[in-house]
Amino acid sequence: MTSTPVGARTTLAAVLEVLVLAEAVGVDLWLDGGWGVDALLGKPTRLHGDLDVAIEERNLSVFVDGLRRSAFVEVGEDGATAWNFLMARPDGAVVDLHVIVLDEQGNGVLGPAARGTVYPAESLAGRGTLADRSVRCISPEWAVRFHDAYPGDADDSADVRALCERFNLTVPEQYR
Repeated sequence: MTSTPVGARTTLAAVLEVLVLAEAVGVDLWLDGGWGVDALLGKPTRLHGDLDVAIEERNLSVFVDGLRRSAFVEVGEDGATAWNFLMARPDGAVVDLHVIVLDEQGNGVLGPAARGTVYPAESLAGRGTLADRSVRCISPEWAVRFHDAYPGDADDSADVRALCERFNLTVPEQYR
């Protein structure tokens, strides 16, 4: 599991730059994590250390090359793997890459299949908006379920509560 560097700040402007870069190199991304929540809510709601994105493995090299041309470098953090690693820029922007392979059912397999870590197909069906730009993201139901899979902090609690209120979902026990 990756760990965002202390002091990292990924602004809306940086997120939009990454989305434009992905579009320019012909790569689809799914926003995950806090920025994915903000996209589902249609606006930034808090500061973010990083931008979590799910990306298909077949598109990884062209996207990483684009990030490098935009001054991003691999962080080399403890816990980095070929399927989950960070790239950061000197201005503090960080992209947390979650590399998936879509199976026959459209599920996004994260890492070796034997690990059993999957973005279910329905989780990859979310749509949101950031700065009037339509973006792909994790669906609201799955964003809540993914947040409930680990002990959350205050930001997670705020994210989950906002999603549940907006999309009429049940608030998980740990966030009540």
